[in-house]
Amino acid sequence: MKKLLTLVFSISSLLSFGQEIDSSNTVSLLFIGDIMGHDPQIEAAYDSTLKKYNYDDVFEKISPIIKSVDFAIGNLEVTLAGSPYKGYPQFSSPDELAVSCKNSGIDLLVTANNHSCDRRKKGILRTIKVLDSLDIKHTGTFRNKEERDTTNLAILTKGNIKVGILNYTYGTNGIPVPKPTIVNLIDKRIILADIKASKKDSLDKLIVVMHWGSEYKSHPNKKQESMADFLFGNGVDIIIGSHPHVLQRMEYHQGNDSIKERFIAYSLGNFVSNQRTRRRDGGAMVELTLSKTEDQTTISDKGYHLYWVNKPLVGGVRKFEVIPSSQYKKNEYLDKNAISKMNIFLSDTRALYKSENINVDEIK
Repeated sequence: MKKLLTLVFSISSLLSFGQEIDSSNTVSLLFIGDIMGHDPQIEAAYDSTLKKYNYDDVFEKISPIIKSVDFAIGNLEVTLAGSPYKGYPQFSSPDELAVSCKNSGIDLLVTANNHSCDRRKKGILRTIKVLDSLDIKHTGTFRNKEERDTTNLAILTKGNIKVGILNYTYGTNGIPVPKPTIVNLIDKRIILADIKASKKDSLDKLIVVMHWGSEYKSHPNKKQESMADFLFGNGVDIIIGSHPHVLQRMEYHQGNDSIKERFIAYSLGNFVSNQRTRRRDGGAMVELTLSKTEDQTTISDKGYHLYWVNKPLVGGVRKFEVIPSSQYKKNEYLDKNAISKMNIFLSDTRALYKSENINVDEIK
């Protein structure tokens, strides 16, 4: 009997110890920039032998980083409206793009951006349907008001930590949002109501993903800065920006008696696209670790990963692949032109971040 009691006690102790050392009091998040779908990307994804699309090659080299975190969040800047598939100016990508997003480790996609209405009602509805069928969480666009009322705040939970995500866009390229669908637009009155509504969910951190700013500008404009102040002033903890297609600065401010802890990345740039001009051919992913002690959750670790989009010629077909900076030296097959452009992107980015980032460094 003593041996039995000892065994029971040992198992109980192990379980208790397991709970104590379990990472239920920490959660890691990765934020990914603009996932685009230009015509050359659609062409590169098509397998003429199998008569199918496949985007797995795009994510293959970057996927280990994406899968290393608890939750990865990306900006889906296309519709999944079905054929005919088309890139700019009114995007509709094959469903296989979303499949590869999921295969790569992306858990949540935000869908409110200036291309949300590219294929009108069908585009909004079908995008939602495809993401639901793949069990990919999403927010930003909705079938109707009833759906928005229940799913607007996307919640990610791990152990004792609960994080909420909201998503808004400055507009939809002048295309009216077709009723009864809803695209979350940047409107202070609406955003404030959403922030207040989120309080009932007892969130540890509230994150807002904003589609904003001036395209191709490496510095946030006054409207972005003013809106960031508004969001932080009304209880938002973390802001992640998209739309400029180039990188903009990141800031981390530790909380004190007068302000809450806050983090902002004004623009993460392109994740993957066919934009090849300077500063548009790569981007950054932000990685944050949240840790909870008793009733307080703080950002215990933070940083960014740099990557560059390579376009190798494989079997006579131009492909796309996102390569993390940590792998550049391993990829000896890169031609001289690719190496030169890659180094320019890295040099530009590191110079920008060195001069403008506040308390946010590169993860190497």
